[in-house]
Amino acid sequence: MTQLKVLVVGASIAGPSTAYWLAKTGAHVTVIERFPQLRTGGQAIDIRTAGVTVMQKIPGLEAAVSAKKSPLEGISFVRKNGQPYGVLRSTGNPEQQSLVSEYEVFRGDLNRILFDMTKDNPNVQYIFGEQIASMQQSESGEGPIKVEFANGSATSDYDLVVACDGATSRTRAMGLACAVRDHITPHNLWAAYFSVQGDLLNGSKIGQALTAPGGRFLSIGPDQPSKTLVTLMAIYPKDGSDVTLPFREAAKQGDDALRRFVAHHYKDVGWVTEKVMQGMMETDDFYASEIVQVRSPTLYKGRFALVGDAGYAPGFTGFGTSLAMTGAYVLAGEIGKHKGDLAAGLKGYEEQMRPIITEMQKVPPFLPGIVAPQSAWAIWLRNHIFAFITWTGIIEFAQKYLGGAFTNSSQYPLPEYQWVS
Repeated sequence: MTQLKVLVVGASIAGPSTAYWLAKTGAHVTVIERFPQLRTGGQAIDIRTAGVTVMQKIPGLEAAVSAKKSPLEGISFVRKNGQPYGVLRSTGNPEQQSLVSEYEVFRGDLNRILFDMTKDNPNVQYIFGEQIASMQQSESGEGPIKVEFANGSATSDYDLVVACDGATSRTRAMGLACAVRDHITPHNLWAAYFSVQGDLLNGSKIGQALTAPGGRFLSIGPDQPSKTLVTLMAIYPKDGSDVTLPFREAAKQGDDALRRFVAHHYKDVGWVTEKVMQGMMETDDFYASEIVQVRSPTLYKGRFALVGDAGYAPGFTGFGTSLAMTGAYVLAGEIGKHKGDLAAGLKGYEEQMRPIITEMQKVPPFLPGIVAPQSAWAIWLRNHIFAFITWTGIIEFAQKYLGGAFTNSSQYPLPEYQWVS
């Protein structure tokens, strides 16, 4: 059989992960990224459950992640004067993690690690500053996909095209012949991530979070010695309207307009908000996006496939990174298992991933109300419940009901595959 020729679209976590595993099947993989260089910014992310299993199958990855582990030791909800209600810490068990992960790492660091593990592989090629202009595939799905590029790369035929370009994937829209927002389920929230100058925690490694009425969540966490990592989440009540439209419209106007929109939303919150908003206007690593779920009716069509957020963004579950890593492993494993029969490999990928996706996209209905209650009374109640469960230790029992991201890794056994190299 001739060497499988694969195009992967997107060089964030899903893309390099997919390239790593497909190269181990003997495929030649080209990864394109629309940005001119590797993106190394972004928020802290977690590797959990099935993601831990996949990480431990890649030699050196667990050690590399541990070396870049976030300095965060715990998280606390605080009063406006900074006094904590209680502290939630990690469990110390990578197989049964709490809200604070044993493998919390900054997105850019994990992206760099995976890129470095693949960039010198003779079966992997990266092209930055490139994106797809069009794709043509036969109705039957047989034969290669002809891809035209937008920025100068030669038109080429590929045996498989894999979309790894995020929840609002343009490649998904092309491959499934749908609109960009088709198959997206809004969670009525957006988030922003950035760092600010100065240590707002005064040397502490315990992150602090404050919630203000209107579903406004603000947390600060340890970063470099002279910086503080900030996460903002705005959660809106479900009233049937498109509540995140103003956010998306601001985003279309550019980075400065989006920062002004965020600052306006957080006015009069108090605590360290004024310093945070000032720092947000000056920082060079600001990133904000709507948080959504993607529920694609299929993970492949002909010789086109979806991996990570492009196919199954989990939304408000904290499992996006692990799902992306798991999907990359299973896609390549099933293709290698059915070598010479790509259709069977893609079918196997769908069958193996669906139960995991279904479980990991489950969002407990009360979770948004815990993170960012809408009213002052609800915030008071949440804070005192948090104080009680952290003081008594029953958080270890309660976390079992907070969704798939807090379950034991052994609940998601993955197939073992044979690799070419």
